[in-house]
Amino acid sequence: MADPSRLAILEALADSPLTVSEIVEATGLSQPNASNHLGCLRDCGLVSSTQRGRHVTYQLSDPRVAATLQLADELLADIARGIYACTRYGAAEAETEQR
Repeated sequence: MADPSRLAILEALADSPLTVSEIVEATGLSQPNASNHLGCLRDCGLVSSTQRGRHVTYQLSDPRVAATLQLADELLADIARGIYACTRYGAAEAETEQR
C-alpha cells in the first residue's frame, strides 16, 4: 500500500470492480504498469479477479481494504494540519537531501 501506483489502484477499486482499461483511465497509469501492479496486489491478497469473456474484472478482495483506505484518509485529514506544521519533518527531509 505504500506505493503510490498501487494505492491509486486500490482507491479506484474501492467504489466498484473495474477492468484494466478502466483502471488505466482512472489512475493515469500505463496499461503494462497497471497490469504489473495488479499482479502484485493479487499476489498479496488485496485484489481478486474474475474472467468475463475476453476481459478480466478486478475488485478488492475484502471489504476491510476499502475500510482501511477510508480510515487512513480520515486520519490524515484530521492530522494534516499537524503534519504541515511539523518542523521536524521538513528538517529531516532537508538533511536527507543535503547528504
